[in-house]
Amino acid sequence: MTTQARAHAAARRMRLFERYALLVVWALLIIGFSLALPNSFPRWGNFSILFASYAPAALLALAIIIPLTSGDYDLSVGAVMTLSSCLIAVLNAWAGLPILLCLLLAVLAGVVVGLFHAFFIVYVRIPSLVVTLGSTSLISGVVQWFTKSSTIGGIDNALIMSVVGGRLFGVPYAFYYAFAAVVILWYVFDYTPLGRRLLFVGRGREVARLNGIAVERVRVGALVASSVVASCAGILYAGVLGSADPYSGLNYLLPAFAAAFLGSTTIMPGRFNPWGAMVAVYFLGTGITGLTMLGIPLWVTNVFNGGALILAVTISQLTRGREAPDIG
Repeated sequence: MTTQARAHAAARRMRLFERYALLVVWALLIIGFSLALPNSFPRWGNFSILFASYAPAALLALAIIIPLTSGDYDLSVGAVMTLSSCLIAVLNAWAGLPILLCLLLAVLAGVVVGLFHAFFIVYVRIPSLVVTLGSTSLISGVVQWFTKSSTIGGIDNALIMSVVGGRLFGVPYAFYYAFAAVVILWYVFDYTPLGRRLLFVGRGREVARLNGIAVERVRVGALVASSVVASCAGILYAGVLGSADPYSGLNYLLPAFAAAFLGSTTIMPGRFNPWGAMVAVYFLGTGITGLTMLGIPLWVTNVFNGGALILAVTISQLTRGREAPDIG
């Protein structure tokens, strides 16, 4: 074998390692917790709960990577998830509206939030970090106002049954909704002109504009889609728990962002991709679940989430630096 051939073979092995390293580490994590907790962790019921409870986080990670792909941040996805779940609870449990109407209104609220973001980010040209951070506080305040800062139960049982009541292969439907969203977004990203435009805009807006792409329209669509997917995460959250908490979304934001960046280092390294995001969500969820079952203090979970985010962004930047420019 020539030197050049050996170099090509080594490069292929490195790409293969980058593509599947997180899956290998995830498997090792499962094995480690199974050895440490042989009577509780390696039980199908435990994994079933894990798959269902982290489905909203998987949708949030997808909501994050849509605008990231086009070059914008959305820090409000956790607040939008909370807005959606609390709207459903208030309108259904308190006002008595039909559950389907409540779901439609929750998604419509996501559209409104997305358009609000798009106006200030795309047309007023305020940085996306500033706009979405401000709207996070704004939305959180509004939600606390109309929920009276209280947890609301009594959501229609039809929603609960359609999210966690039914099971396929022992796994609640909530997981399959998230899986379906991953498949749809993967198809859009990889096999449609819209996905190529998103990627093109994210890698260079001026170059994309010179090539005839309606950059502003693409960015608006990405921001609206992000809020709509976050609203759907709120629907799943309400269905999984059967209630809504005005403070719940903030707990999901950090793990979802960590998953979005960690996911860009796997499956399709160097790109924000739906499959990688979903793998990363459940990798982090496995870690948190295992640590919780080991009886670790609450502060360790916060350290784990924060450390995972910093590490994920660092690895993502190192990986993406070879293939795409930084997000502005």
